[in-house]
This record gives sequence, structure tokens and C-alpha cells, in this order.
Amino acid sequence: MYLYLYLNIFTILFPFLLSFDRKVAFYKNWGALFPAILANGVFFIVWDVLFTEAGIWGFNEEYLTGIYIFNLPLEEVLFFLTVPYACVFIYDVLNAYIQKDLLQPYAKAVAVVLMVVLPLIAVFNMGRLYTSITFILLTLMHLLHLRFFKTRYLGRFYLAYLVHLVPFLLVNGVLTYLPIVWYNDDYNLGLRIVSIPVEDTLYSMLMLLLTISVYEGLRQRKSVKQYNPVAV
Repeated sequence: MYLYLYLNIFTILFPFLLSFDRKVAFYKNWGALFPAILANGVFFIVWDVLFTEAGIWGFNEEYLTGIYIFNLPLEEVLFFLTVPYACVFIYDVLNAYIQKDLLQPYAKAVAVVLMVVLPLIAVFNMGRLYTSITFILLTLMHLLHLRFFKTRYLGRFYLAYLVHLVPFLLVNGVLTYLPIVWYNDDYNLGLRIVSIPVEDTLYSMLMLLLTISVYEGLRQRKSVKQYNPVAV
């Protein structure tokens, strides 16, 4: 049963089909999107390979095609294409249909709380590598994002993150309940949302923030070039 592959298809199918909606016209941003997904994929696939080899998590072959890339199941590699695509699609749809940046007034406060609380949890759980590494990297990603963009996109990012939790809980719930992906609780806090390690919610935030930071950076660069063409 190729259930993990079917979940990947389900994740990207509707966002891809709706990418040609006239109001959002998501396909017009593919030039910035795919480099952002590539950057995200390189980072997270290397991380995934290391954690899989260390036994921090692993995969149930019963639900896989049996095809491996970089010692990871094909489906796991596809995950780093389908999920970022779907998440940035959600981000752009919300930007197109909700004109007001609803969470902008709270963005800086949320970022500060995360950057204080997450490192503290990480420090007291250094041996729990999934917890400590994820929390530290998410803190650093916030610092980098604030350095380059301040809070310009953070309010909209947090809104997209909150909305993405609905499909995230559905898909990740299937992955962890069967399980298709298993976790060694020696390396995490052992706290679960039903079957989902709480760390997964922060891992997903990190993945989304990295992708959107690169995505917005590339779009900003393109916009500057359009308005300030360099004479040849």
C-alpha cells in the first residue's frame, strides 16, 4: 500500500490545480517559489538523512514504494516539494483574499516570545536532539528573518501558519498514527497531539518560515530589478 505517496499527491493536488485561479495567479510566482523550495529541500533532506541514520525517526516500509533517494524513501523526498508548495500556496491565497494584515500588530511580540522560550526549552533538553535542534534552528531562523525583513511579512506568515495547521494535523496525523513515520521518544519531549510529536508543529513552522523568507526575498529582488533596471 503506497499510502505515503498518496498523501503527497493529496497534499499538492488541489493547490496545484488552483494555482491558475485568476485572483491568486500563483503560477506567476513559480520563478521565486521553486528556488525557495529547492533551498528548503537541500537543508531539510540533509537533516532528514542524518536523523534517520541516527535512529531519531524512521519509516514503515509497509506504506512505501520501496524506492530510495539519499537513503530516504522517495515519498519523504517528495514531502519537501509537496508540503512547501501547498503551504506557500495557502500564504499567497490568504494574502490575495484578506487585504488587512490581521496579525501584524502582534507579530513582533510573538517572535520575541518564541525567541525567548524556545532556546530555554532547548537548553534544558539538549540530549533530546529533535527538540533542541528544532527549537534552536527556529529561533535562529526568526533572527535571520527579522534581520532582513523586520516584521514586514511576519504577521501574514503567522496567519498562514495557523491556517496550515488544519491540513498539517490531518496529513501528519495519518503519518504518525499508523505509523508511516515513527519517532524515537528518547530524542523528543514525549508530548503528543494525539499521535503527532509537538516538535513537528515547530519543525513545520521552521520549514514554512525558511521557504517564505527565500520566496519573499527573491520576489523583492525581482521587484527592485524591474523598477531599477541596470543600464548595459
